[in-house]
Amino acid sequence: MEKFELLPLFNIEGISAASGLVFNDNKLYIISDSSSYLYEYDIAAEKLNKIALVENAQENIVKKDKPDFESITLKDEKLLLLGSGSTATRNSMIVFDLKSNEVTVQSLAAIYSQIKSEHSIKDSELNIEGCIITNETVYYFQRGNGAQGKNGIFFSKNSTEKPKYTFVTFDLPRINTVSTTFTDTILVEDTIYFLATAEDTNSTYGDGEILGSSIGTIDLKTMTLQHCFQISQKHKFEGLTLYKKTATHIELLLCEDNDTDELVSTIYKLNIEL
Repeated sequence: MEKFELLPLFNIEGISAASGLVFNDNKLYIISDSSSYLYEYDIAAEKLNKIALVENAQENIVKKDKPDFESITLKDEKLLLLGSGSTATRNSMIVFDLKSNEVTVQSLAAIYSQIKSEHSIKDSELNIEGCIITNETVYYFQRGNGAQGKNGIFFSKNSTEKPKYTFVTFDLPRINTVSTTFTDTILVEDTIYFLATAEDTNSTYGDGEILGSSIGTIDLKTMTLQHCFQISQKHKFEGLTLYKKTATHIELLLCEDNDTDELVSTIYKLNIEL
């Protein structure tokens, strides 16, 4: 599986700090961790549309105030955008209905608080960077780049009753002695594909030197690591979506957070031999 090709596919002017993406109906839906817009990019027309998620939506929001959308997932024709939970201003989930274009806002504060309480995670250590929702279960992917180093998956059965979250830790391969930690995830059939980045910092808030990114897979049923290998020595890949899949290859689209205010984002294509 370690035979791969990673190439820049195209640039999109008007987006900075891209942190997640979904490919659907020949459009890319992209989030930025420093913006309160959802970006819709029509690939064929090469046209970018900005969708305001709140009143007075902004770009390049200062770090202490930003909603920090780090995860976007598609469920039942609705896009769910999740804040990372790493500060009190980052506890929102925004739902965008692709059919009606309706925007609704929900709070994740109670869920995040429960997760922290059940698993002894400090307020500053929670850092949700991916989410997968099936008909039975919701999975939150914790990037363990803080001092506690808790990298893993919280999951619970979908229920009207108060859920209880199980936590499975994943100690991923290191790059130059620094652990790689989750930065995004998707589900393809019964396989979780994930991105992980090595960032030389012990803070979920502050940025550090980027040492590279990896791609890996986890078996959804057994929650065991199958593969993980490095794909870059310099990129901080934070967005992952399925593009195409055949019996012999899978093509994924990636975006990176380059930790700058420059309003341009490069979309990469990762082709992996299965």
